[in-house]
Amino acid sequence: MARARLASLALCSVLAGTSAFAQATSSGWFPVPAEAVFDTGDSWSNAGTTFRLYGVQSCLRGTSFTNAHGIKRDCGEASLAMLVALIRDLRPQCYKAAELPLMKTAFVFCVAVRTEGAGKGSRIDLGTALIATGFAFAALNPDGSPVHPPYLEAQRIAQGSHAGLWAFRDLPDPNAIIQQAIRQASPSAATPPPQ
Repeated sequence: MARARLASLALCSVLAGTSAFAQATSSGWFPVPAEAVFDTGDSWSNAGTTFRLYGVQSCLRGTSFTNAHGIKRDCGEASLAMLVALIRDLRPQCYKAAELPLMKTAFVFCVAVRTEGAGKGSRIDLGTALIATGFAFAALNPDGSPVHPPYLEAQRIAQGSHAGLWAFRDLPDPNAIIQQAIRQASPSAATPPPQ
């Protein structure tokens, strides 16, 4: 019951009214195409372009956690399954926030409008939904600051309530793994200059 309530709260993260969404749909918003190939728990590919949720970091494929039955599971696959489920259930519209043309990558925000229930007409941010349910994380910049600060708050709430993947003690935090790799790649950045 508590998890259902948490998921409901996460999915009901309401943004501004729906009229702005309706106007934006005609000017740059697009759905995740049915033929999209899901790459990770925060990205998919279509027509030669990779679309990545802005400010979201999924679990890394090849890292694992031990579930409640004592079985090791791939953390990246768990994030991926949740992304696919939310996109199929919510059918969000996405908007390009930034683009890296040479890498054929677009960073997107995706938003769905609730069509039924008490929150009918409210907007659900896909990044917030993934993070607040505990199946993704707030992406960090190389200096450790959040790419999109509101997502860090959603992550703190999910972590504090042990939502989703946060329920498992051996959760491999992708940001810690990435930050460690950055420090190892440039040790001078982690070492203070001599005095």
